[in-house]
Amino acid sequence: MFLKSLNLKDFRSYDKSQFDFAENTTIIVGPNTAGKTNFIEAISMLSIGKSPRADKDEELIRFGQTSARITGEIASNFSNGDSTELQIILAKQENERVAKKFLINKVAKSRVDFAGNLLSVLFSPDDLDIVIGGPSLRRRLLNEILEQTDKDYRNAFSVYEKALRQRNALLYNARETGQRNEKQFEYWDKLIIENGGVITKKREELIENINNFSKDIFDFVAFYDKSTITQERLLKYKDAELASGVTLVGPHRDDIGFSMLLGNSTHDIKSFGSRGQQRLTILQLKLIELSFIEEKMNIRPILVLDDIFSELDEGHIKLVLEMIGGGQTFITTTHKEFIDKKLIKDFEVVELNK
Repeated sequence: MFLKSLNLKDFRSYDKSQFDFAENTTIIVGPNTAGKTNFIEAISMLSIGKSPRADKDEELIRFGQTSARITGEIASNFSNGDSTELQIILAKQENERVAKKFLINKVAKSRVDFAGNLLSVLFSPDDLDIVIGGPSLRRRLLNEILEQTDKDYRNAFSVYEKALRQRNALLYNARETGQRNEKQFEYWDKLIIENGGVITKKREELIENINNFSKDIFDFVAFYDKSTITQERLLKYKDAELASGVTLVGPHRDDIGFSMLLGNSTHDIKSFGSRGQQRLTILQLKLIELSFIEEKMNIRPILVLDDIFSELDEGHIKLVLEMIGGGQTFITTTHKEFIDKKLIKDFEVVELNK
């Protein structure tokens, strides 16, 4: 899998920028605020059809503008002439909402059909907190993998998110008014139970795959702390949900735990692992993600390393660089000096200005 070019129009800090890439490794160099993270965000959006960090789509449109566009040319083989154009267009509407359009070779598609055409694995400084941070970071890891590799998961997750928003709105209204209309809940309950079950099953399978992968960097076991959603559990938490105004069970409440193996026992890495062991766990997870996507889709994804060299010591950097090879890689950094001089001479360099 290769990203041959990227065109950004009024996306985040970019007004109009065109990038053309080599088939091996490209270094994106620039000071803070130069747009490196926005560049990476654009690649992620082409992969899964949504931003991994924006709370609202209007944040993606450059200040003072009414629309934005991300266009990428991808190919399974860099040297031949066959390529596919992926495009996302965002446009502000009169009601302050943002309409999002997905196109593949100029043909409109749903996000479910758009996602997964550009396969990528992102490793950013935020990922270093997956083990010790909140559950949302660990759920995001599962989503990044499954939304690219499993259309059934994408479809179920999309429906689940929409149904959950509607159900939470009903719960909020019920809390404020003190009245709950059960007929209004029936439809949304059915949707979140059916699609939540699909999400849970797919996540269980992924966790099993993670545990079965050979771990050369650091050995650990992942535990899936799932929040199963059934009619019985919704009934059990009915009063608590009415008091809180939100849905209290379901995949949006899932978590994952990681334990290291010491002799015949396991120890929670978050509580008992050193900072070094926690980071080795993340490095191993990212290597598993890269291998899993390649095996599942029969094509190597592009690897994106976002400004991680300022966060890692020399030993960890060496392990990350060993992940490069056999595919296209993008590395962002504030200073070229962070990259070994012996390596950088073989890389393409793109310099961004403030």
